[in-house]
Amino acid sequence: MGLTTLAGGAMPATIIMSELQYRKVERKKARVRLGLSGPAGSGKTLTALLIAYGITGDWSKIALIDSENESADLYDQKYLPEYGLTVGEFNVIPLSAPYHPDRYIQSIDLCLKHGAEVIIIDSITHEWNGVGGCLELHDVEVSKQRTQNGFTAWAKVTPLHQKFVDRILTAPVHIITTVRSKSDYILTEKNGKQVPQKVGMAAQTREGFEYELTVSLDLDINHLALSSKDRTGLFADKPAFVPNVMTGKAIRDWCDLGVTESIKRLPITDAMLDKAIERIVNGEHGIKEKVKSTYSLTDDQRKKLEEAKPKAA
Repeated sequence: MGLTTLAGGAMPATIIMSELQYRKVERKKARVRLGLSGPAGSGKTLTALLIAYGITGDWSKIALIDSENESADLYDQKYLPEYGLTVGEFNVIPLSAPYHPDRYIQSIDLCLKHGAEVIIIDSITHEWNGVGGCLELHDVEVSKQRTQNGFTAWAKVTPLHQKFVDRILTAPVHIITTVRSKSDYILTEKNGKQVPQKVGMAAQTREGFEYELTVSLDLDINHLALSSKDRTGLFADKPAFVPNVMTGKAIRDWCDLGVTESIKRLPITDAMLDKAIERIVNGEHGIKEKVKSTYSLTDDQRKKLEEAKPKAA
């Protein structure tokens, strides 16, 4: 270690430089940074809980930072018949306004202090556009200026937001974030008039947050997920699927071992298979192909799926 002085400006800066290393690449155990994005009703909270349980296998090791009006309490001891599972007793930090980035950081640190292995932040949207969040902090900074300049006001707010992002990235546990999304539109010209055109769903947080994640899954109103970013190789280019406990187990295996052929496809529970077969029997098209391309099936499950036929009209 040594001190180096940089003279790249009017005021020199003194920084501590560590020695550089040159080594072979090494696959180490990882901690996932998973983002779940979706509109209201897409199942972000429950999906996050199921994945978290799959990762840790212990409800008491899950901590949820709840800025969604304490909605997480609704899932306590909730029985989920499609999975044959009851949601266990996890831990919650209710978070109300003001949603200053530092309060999120304090909440993460409190979760770590109590031994959480998976932290769910539900949701990060409030840190951005909630009361006391970054957008409101920006407005306050603009109002202080004699000559108002929104661009320069970000110089005070951006470091606060980045500190929050950095805490997510450096926490020594798995972290799942949820974020609200809404329809995104652009104006296009049609018949000489400017008309709005839908171009997808926009996450309600600062643009670029998804680049920091290991995996980003976009949920729709039917609770189906598609991957918009995937460093694991588990979900990229896969058909839409319903994330569940098995999803979390596959992520845990990837974090511990790396991607192997055995976990590239997620296992399917018997309850989920029965639900898919019911949809086939009711005449819904494409379900059989979707199940086979998405999930790893046992021989008995594959036989049961192949025998499923639509009922006669």
